[in-house]
Amino acid sequence: MPQDEYKQHRHHGPGAGSTAEVREFFTPRAAGWDSRFPDDGPAYVAAVAELGPRTGDAVLDAGCGTGRALPALRAAVGPRGTVLGADLTPAMLEAAVHAGRDGAAVLILGDVTRLPLRDNSLDAVFAAGLISHLGEPGPGLRELARVVRPGGRLALFHPVGRAALAARHGRHLTPGDLRDEPNLRPLLARSGWHLESYTDEDTRFLALSVRQD
Repeated sequence: MPQDEYKQHRHHGPGAGSTAEVREFFTPRAAGWDSRFPDDGPAYVAAVAELGPRTGDAVLDAGCGTGRALPALRAAVGPRGTVLGADLTPAMLEAAVHAGRDGAAVLILGDVTRLPLRDNSLDAVFAAGLISHLGEPGPGLRELARVVRPGGRLALFHPVGRAALAARHGRHLTPGDLRDEPNLRPLLARSGWHLESYTDEDTRFLALSVRQD
């Protein structure tokens, strides 16, 4: 997702990370979202493969948007597995339905910081671009940890790396970027996750973490 564009917008909205602000940004963009990024599909498939969900697992795409990861998640867990896609913006979920991706998952309209799920009920969470859209990333990551069993996994993903994304929008990386490893690792640790691997290159960003006991 174009996180820097969103972050510039959010400073002028009704409050960083508020439901109204997120929906205000994404609603008019939802119908054309996939056409803006037509070549991202293989990167999503590869990231889901590295997350490693297994046959029969229960998985969540947190902030699923138009659902580009949902078919790959379904293929990984098979017909006996459970795939959920949660997003805050109705128009994004409508775009997922229009693309036929609702056949791969149960879609949930809701806030990933307040999930209607039991503790330890999931095996893995996939989250594309999510962390930059959370008003309070710590509580959001803790909520994801709550619903994932100990030993379960989290993938924080973006189809291009931090530097490439910043350059796309004419900006420079700053030391305060939450996705920078020195910032992300302790944030995840405080939120119940152990950062297991970190990749930040032009073609993708992928941070894989394991739910701590």
